[in-house]
Amino acid sequence: MTVTEVLFTPLLAAGPGRPLITHYDDAAGTRVELSRATIANWAAKTANWLRDEHDVEPGDPVAVLLPAHWQTAGVLLGAWWCGAAVTDDPAGAKVAFVAPGGEAPGADVVATVSLHPMGMGCGAPVDYVDEVRVFGDEFMPWAPVPGTTHALGQSTVDEVVAEAKQRAETLGITASSRVLSTVEWTHPDGLLNGLLAVLAGGGSLVQVSNANPDALPARRAGEHTTLDLVG
Repeated sequence: MTVTEVLFTPLLAAGPGRPLITHYDDAAGTRVELSRATIANWAAKTANWLRDEHDVEPGDPVAVLLPAHWQTAGVLLGAWWCGAAVTDDPAGAKVAFVAPGGEAPGADVVATVSLHPMGMGCGAPVDYVDEVRVFGDEFMPWAPVPGTTHALGQSTVDEVVAEAKQRAETLGITASSRVLSTVEWTHPDGLLNGLLAVLAGGGSLVQVSNANPDALPARRAGEHTTLDLVG
């Protein structure tokens, strides 16, 4: 099974309408909340696009060069769902995901992710948001992905899942946790602490980008968060 199947699909089955990610961008003044079901749709579209359009197979490297953002969550969960090995090195990657203006030297395909708060495209030659829209909202793997398949750098699916569960326990993340985080999703620790541990613990995430420290108390109060992860 993949990282997405082990850590995320049980949450989806248990409560598809529950919030998964609430994303603030303090520089832009935006707030977007997405349910488990909505993120699952983005992840499924991403997985279908990677597999059917770009022939990504289990263990193939996919570079994710993006900030912590709700669109990034869809990209990551989709890449893991089709069995890709997520990396921050674009050299040799079948597909690299970058922010507008970003570069990924050495990748076969460079897809630009708009990071628009409402999910609009950006008009890039390979516009991730616009391209994945036409792909299915459900993803069915063609075959089971072995736990020994690389999933995050050189770490395997089994290793990533075990580490995420351990970090959730260490950080005290449970199904009742609402986590306020300013942690960037760097590889591997930022991803493990800031995203995967939250999934492993069954909690929900309030992710603040470009955080204004003076605004964080209001975020905590307004979102009823129970735990801080500070980057």
